[in-house]
Amino acid sequence: MIKPEADTTYLIELCSGERRRWRFLGQDRQGAAWGRDLETSLEFNEGSLIYAWLIVECLDRNGIQ
Repeated sequence: MIKPEADTTYLIELCSGERRRWRFLGQDRQGAAWGRDLETSLEFNEGSLIYAWLIVECLDRNGIQ
C-alpha cells in the first residue's frame, strides 16, 4: 500500500476501473486529507468522495509535472 505524500502526483484507479491523476495536497488542521483531480482541477477531501479508489503508482516526487 502506498502512503500518499504532500505535493505529489499519483495515478489513481477508481472502482469503475477508470484511471485518473490526482495530486495529494496534504492534510488540513483537522487531519482531513485533501487532493486535486488534475483533469478537472477540482479539489476534494477524502470525506467528500463517493467512490472507492486506490493508488496505482506515484508519478512524481518533486513538484508539479
